[in-house]
Amino acid sequence: MGKWKRSQAYADYIGFILTLNEGVKGKKLTFEYRVSEAIEKLVALLNTLDRWIDETPPVDQPSRFGNKAYRTWYAKLDEEAENLVSTVVPPQLAAAVPEVAVYLKESVGNSTRIDYGTGHEAAFAAFLCCLCKIGVLRVDDQIAIVFKVFNRYLEVMRKLQKTYRMEPAGSQGVWGLDDFQFLPFIWGSSQLIDHPYLEPRHFVDEKAVNENHKDYMFLECILFITEMKTGPFAEHSNQLWNISAVPSWSKVNQGLIRMYKAECLEKFPVIQHFKFGSLLPIHPVTSG
Repeated sequence: MGKWKRSQAYADYIGFILTLNEGVKGKKLTFEYRVSEAIEKLVALLNTLDRWIDETPPVDQPSRFGNKAYRTWYAKLDEEAENLVSTVVPPQLAAAVPEVAVYLKESVGNSTRIDYGTGHEAAFAAFLCCLCKIGVLRVDDQIAIVFKVFNRYLEVMRKLQKTYRMEPAGSQGVWGLDDFQFLPFIWGSSQLIDHPYLEPRHFVDEKAVNENHKDYMFLECILFITEMKTGPFAEHSNQLWNISAVPSWSKVNQGLIRMYKAECLEKFPVIQHFKFGSLLPIHPVTSG
């Protein structure tokens, strides 16, 4: 773990997360931003994954969780990943495709255990980070990376979780922030910084969530949790309930970044599956 925390990969990954965090600060999902061709192609790639879910209905099986049809869906991605990535990466950068495709395959859950968690989410962020490193995505794509691509990714992951009843991977149960995601809470809280009237205490208010979830990722996450879980919010999502008492969104945002490093990036069960290569190398950070 020490080697990982000192690595170029860690520095690049956390730098990428924090750059996007700054980029979306105070902006609604409905904000006008530039959508490049690369962004459009990434959305098309995610739409393909979504369509495959429709083409692979759950099978009848005795156990409630972990529907085996997910393995059929995953096998298709496993086979097609490089072709999909080739639709986004221009021909002159084709040599990078096999490496980048590995992160895409890692980002949708585990086909043996039929589970999904923050390590898979991190693989998708690493996939986007690699596309930035090879120059497919650029600085002015920042907002679209979060609002268009990552948001679409979340929709597809939620559909996977619901359709195949995926188990949460390495979940801390009630003590975790959320069973499946973390990054949309970070970026979503950044979106809400300096909001004229929505405060952290409002996200446990059903009316506030229903009226504003289309503008803010954070509230969309809360809506999904309340759809999926029964009982009092304070009981099934205790950590989030505690966060609602924090006075400002900037404090929430800073706290979540600290928590993400401690609970996800510094936990061996999450990071043990992280892949290293020429784009996200394990060697120590080189100065300069």
